[in-house]
Amino acid sequence: MVMEDTLFKVGVLGATGFIGAPYRAEIRECKEADIVAVCARRQDLLDRAACEDRAQLSTQNWREVVEHPDINLVIVSTPDALHHEAVVACAAQGKHLLCEKPVGMNAAEAEEMWVLYRDAQPTLAHFVPFWTRMVGVFEIARDIVGSGELGEIVSTIFRWQNPRPAAMPLTWRDDPGLSSAGTIADVGSHAYDVVRWIIGTEADSVLAHGETLTPSKADLGAINLEEALEWRAGEISEEVNTRQGGTVDYASLSCRYANGAVGSYLLSHATFLRKHLAPELELHGTSASLSVDRWSGEVVLVSPDQKKRILEKVPDKGFGNRFDKWVFPSLAPIVRGEAQTGSHPDLEDGWIAQKFTDAAAKSVKSGCWVKV
Repeated sequence: MVMEDTLFKVGVLGATGFIGAPYRAEIRECKEADIVAVCARRQDLLDRAACEDRAQLSTQNWREVVEHPDINLVIVSTPDALHHEAVVACAAQGKHLLCEKPVGMNAAEAEEMWVLYRDAQPTLAHFVPFWTRMVGVFEIARDIVGSGELGEIVSTIFRWQNPRPAAMPLTWRDDPGLSSAGTIADVGSHAYDVVRWIIGTEADSVLAHGETLTPSKADLGAINLEEALEWRAGEISEEVNTRQGGTVDYASLSCRYANGAVGSYLLSHATFLRKHLAPELELHGTSASLSVDRWSGEVVLVSPDQKKRILEKVPDKGFGNRFDKWVFPSLAPIVRGEAQTGSHPDLEDGWIAQKFTDAAAKSVKSGCWVKV
């Protein structure tokens, strides 16, 4: 039963997936929230989720969640292709929203969602979880850029390598009918969002190369990402169907920013592109250069005379409870009818990121520079 004094009455779409399940665990720890309803496609996992959350409603029909009169916040953590219709329905029902990135299959869908929530009366809260902004070393980098210590930014480099296990089977992320643009949209949206947030400017054109580098993998049907990561089949037997994924899992992007700076992004889920070899982010300015690496925790400044100075060393302790730290504090004033602060990532940021990833995906196909 929902407590009367609970501010957030939550419905979760995609409740049992790699993203939805940990979100639910964090929400259960928050005194200001109750999970009213859960929705997922697999009944076995759905039954377990409903028991864990003590949810009033468990359903395979997302509309029952969006239209539930007791729910005021809907979390959309389904595959990319299933976001748009649900978010449009949430806006029509007057529901506050957390929508996973990429927020749509393309920038047109993302813009429609953003406009609906921007123009909603009364004001509806909306949060897009660009968690990379909340990593301590990137917050430090933003402060340094804002201080002017680097001078004018002339070049950025971002490396996002998240290698998937070689034996990992295919998931919906390998399906172009469900995934917006593979790795480009998945991790590229995070990478671009945090860079533009740090340097305070947006890209105006992009040139990209992308491929599916990972060899054929097992096709086990409708399994989720957690199950795929845990699968240990050893040698694939002849009875298991194998095929190559249909989405890009490696991309190299160049871009021009609106302020005249240039940028490079290396984005990969390919098995053999391992991380920890170089810092994730480099920012090169007219006065100094900065490197930022969440894994080592080092923020390093290099002056024009090539002297290196470690400014900070912040251990990566993980995010902790993201809903307690960021989501609920950001949305609470809006849900209470107070002024919107605009300090958290929202559907506008989701749309801006998707314009960039759309342009990159188009460039992969055309081999040409594409306007963002």
